[in-house]
Amino acid sequence: MNLTRLYKNITLKILFIVFVGIIQGCSIQMTFNGATIPENIQTASVQLFDNRAAYINPVLAQTFTEGLKDRIINGSRLTLAQETGDVDFSGAIIGYETEPLAIQADARAAETRLTVRVNVRYEDFKDPERSWESSFSAYRDFPSDQNITAIEGELVDEIVEELTENIFNKAFADW
Repeated sequence: MNLTRLYKNITLKILFIVFVGIIQGCSIQMTFNGATIPENIQTASVQLFDNRAAYINPVLAQTFTEGLKDRIINGSRLTLAQETGDVDFSGAIIGYETEPLAIQADARAAETRLTVRVNVRYEDFKDPERSWESSFSAYRDFPSDQNITAIEGELVDEIVEELTENIFNKAFADW
């Protein structure tokens, strides 16, 4: 009986040691934002996005560019390069417009939509085949009886957050 108990103890200890060895030997890199950035990419750069929209919001170019930088810094291990990084984002704001929605019986709009469109060029200097150019757009609807200038800053912040999230996902998430 003592021999059987001894074998069980030794077997359990060996299994425990093997289990601990496996756990320490294996590592899985997991991120909660879905980003899969190759190990050879360490830096990113974001160029100032020109505002080429017909209607120009004077702070949109800077707001969008800084929003994209923040998204990259906060959502990845990448650091921002002073010059050109291992990957580079550039492009232009190509649309900034409002349009009436939900026309009522008295021919007045109940809602208005603010839409921002950007064209983005993503260059991966470590693996040029991963480079791309694409357009993104986002919008927010607001009641037409509200003055756009009173809520424009809040709407732009929400739109920029959505746009930068979509750009980040296209660049770094394996969908």
